[in-house]
Amino acid sequence: MFKYSLIGIIVSGFVLSACADSQQKQVEKSVITSETTPLGTPAPLRWKQINVSSLEQTFPKDSRTPAQFPAYVEALKLKAAQLGYKAETIDFAFAEVHFIERVVKSDRNQPEKKITLDVYLPRIVTNGRINEGAKLYQANQEALNRISNKYGVPANYIVALWGLESGFGKVQGKEDVISALATLAFEGRREELFSRQLMAALEIIEGGHLPEGQRLKGSWAGAMGQTQFMPSSFLTYAADGDNNGTIDIWNSREDAFASAANYLATEGWKNGLPWGEQVTLAVDFNQQLEGIKAEQQKTVAQWKALGVQLPANSQLTDNMPVWLIIPDDDMHRSYLVTQNFRTIMHWNSSYFFALSIVTMADGVANKINSLPTK
Repeated sequence: MFKYSLIGIIVSGFVLSACADSQQKQVEKSVITSETTPLGTPAPLRWKQINVSSLEQTFPKDSRTPAQFPAYVEALKLKAAQLGYKAETIDFAFAEVHFIERVVKSDRNQPEKKITLDVYLPRIVTNGRINEGAKLYQANQEALNRISNKYGVPANYIVALWGLESGFGKVQGKEDVISALATLAFEGRREELFSRQLMAALEIIEGGHLPEGQRLKGSWAGAMGQTQFMPSSFLTYAADGDNNGTIDIWNSREDAFASAANYLATEGWKNGLPWGEQVTLAVDFNQQLEGIKAEQQKTVAQWKALGVQLPANSQLTDNMPVWLIIPDDDMHRSYLVTQNFRTIMHWNSSYFFALSIVTMADGVANKINSLPTK
């Protein structure tokens, strides 16, 4: 998926959003994911079939102005109708559509200043957030355990994603998703990408996944609900966790839990496998070996032979396939990580994001052991 969190954090004079970066990564990935819904029925592909070439001809990208947005929206509505979306779906979806200048500014003004992991992790994974996650884990333990057992994904990882993506559901974004996606499509740099996401949003509406009268709300990038799924990710991974026949990642914690778990399970999570651990490198270690690509995998024993030193209490066995990552592009912090870490990076392809999730998950797991049993 793509994103930070909707919880903005000020770091060295710029906004660091754990979810905003994730939303972008999620968007870029979601257009190529599998085509089956968790309910077992083929997901309609019409949302992928939108052709933006005529939009580009009618509205040249280098000369678009907000005054043209209403006409652009009419062109999008026509394309939706041509793809087979019902008139009532289109009318409802676009009833309040409007150009959002702040969405364009947010998209163009992504923070470029590089920060270190030493700054990032304490800002994102705070003691307060870990404590809240542990308490909410305990409060929702029955549902979390049931969903964890069904999908084979540990509950503390579900809680970590929930907490860092949406502040445990409290910060889901207030933008009108149709307006945000239409604005981003109109902006033009990734017109096909956001036009597809817009059509996927229509699929959600037409599929009856919204409570009656509720409009699609989310982040400036179009990420929605307690999991901050892009529309296409909703169509691929969203799941009915409370078994009521509907999927509501906005209002149902259990649906959000199941959707996050289904995402990880679908993307290759291996139950019982640790995520990895911090290691020490020999002074003359060849940093060119670092990376997360499939061909860069070696066994723990092979990494040891190359000068990687594991902690004394390591959970990684010699024959375990792992990858070496150096998040700060220097020798300051290094990790051996497993397939499960790579699976988290399918959600967001940032080392920092994945490390924040596993750090949060470990913190929640450790904290719940110190809480009184209910």
